[in-house]
Amino acid sequence: MSLNLQSDVSLKAFNSFGVDVRARLFAEAHDDEDAREALSLAAQRNVPLLVIGGGSNLLLTRDVEALVLRMASRGIRILSEDGEQVLVEAEAGEPWHPFVQWSLAQGLNGLENLSLIPGTVGAAPMQNIGAYGVEIKDLFAGLTALDRQTGELRDFTTEECAFAYRDSLFKREVGRWLILRVRFRLSRLASLRLDYGPVRQRLVEMGIEVPTATDVSQAICAIRSEKLPNPVELGNAGSFFKNPVVPFGLAERIRAEHADLVSYPAGDGLSKLAAGWLIERAGWKGFREGDAGVHRLQALVLVNYGQATGTQLLQLAQRIQADIRARFGVELEIEPNVL
Repeated sequence: MSLNLQSDVSLKAFNSFGVDVRARLFAEAHDDEDAREALSLAAQRNVPLLVIGGGSNLLLTRDVEALVLRMASRGIRILSEDGEQVLVEAEAGEPWHPFVQWSLAQGLNGLENLSLIPGTVGAAPMQNIGAYGVEIKDLFAGLTALDRQTGELRDFTTEECAFAYRDSLFKREVGRWLILRVRFRLSRLASLRLDYGPVRQRLVEMGIEVPTATDVSQAICAIRSEKLPNPVELGNAGSFFKNPVVPFGLAERIRAEHADLVSYPAGDGLSKLAAGWLIERAGWKGFREGDAGVHRLQALVLVNYGQATGTQLLQLAQRIQADIRARFGVELEIEPNVL
């Protein structure tokens, strides 16, 4: 048996909120065989298998009566090149931001807007992570996953992943698929996305008139560093709520009372509202109760100042949800997976 199976392990170091709960069993998968072995051991021990990556999209509210498997497989490779198009594959355990930096160092464009997002490559498709006008689905070229029901490997196309806003087949079919490696179609030619948020303005402030993909990455890293706390220094899971999509009429009713409402067209008579604006307008920005709070610079981020429990953070989130519902008639959906 190659899998190092441990009992009664603290998960504090394995979730970006830094919540101190314990796992009944814990192991790390460094390759496909480790993943298969963990699946077999969980069945033998009659416990669920909980797969985690960087733990950056997870809120743990209790001890985990399961075998927690952390994906630690590493490896990045170029599979093929067709002129300017390059097919790249990365193992699920690769940290996301270093993978983005690797792609830029190879002269490959496309992932720059997704710089400095925490987590791992394998977790990225689950949430269809996105930032500054780009989502995983825009660069996605396929993935390989282990079917936890049959033990067979399956390759998925973009269409089969059923990507949506911070959603995918893998998030909806919880416990069915274990993502092993992901493929991306990147380009030797830059096709930069600069018009979402303050990206273009930051490049101007940096004195860059003709930006490269690396310039865009550096600008976005600077913006994110100013707005979002480093989980190593202050426990958090990034954006805690999804930007709600509401009927256009509701958005206009809110705008009638709040002219500075931040919203974007979402097609088919819908508008996407900025959840951070709603939370800040409701007065929650900078709120703190014990060690659970809302970040002082970004209302969309819940933070653990040290010893907050997952239950305390969840209760704070639920209070915010209830307040936004009462004030604006808008339902906020929690983005991290809550256990």
